[in-house]
Amino acid sequence: FKMDTTAESYLDLFPLDAIVYLTPDSENVLEDIDPDKVYVLGGLVDESIHKQLTLRRAREQCLRTARLPIREYMVKAPNSRNYHSETLAINQVFDVLSTYYETRSWPAALRAGVSSGKGYVLPDTAEQ
Repeated sequence: FKMDTTAESYLDLFPLDAIVYLTPDSENVLEDIDPDKVYVLGGLVDESIHKQLTLRRAREQCLRTARLPIREYMVKAPNSRNYHSETLAINQVFDVLSTYYETRSWPAALRAGVSSGKGYVLPDTAEQ
């Protein structure tokens, strides 16, 4: 993938109605990738999880939000810690999005980007 970097804010580079801020706290499910939209991967450089922080940031900037369809395509896997998290690292979100863009398959994309350590698996692997 070709990437350009800049110190400029995405708010200065793109119209607000073209931006979709991806956050695991959104109520809106990302159903498809629109090539006319700009997807901002909401993330923090932090080891702890700050609930609702990226959602609040997007709302303050009056941006549309969406989350990956983890709940829609995956199931909670039993694990000793009873741990389940839809919060992914930036590289995992990128892997999910790029795989979805190539395959147009959410199950394939989620398999590529959501590690079993998150406590979610695809239904066909739930009993393994």
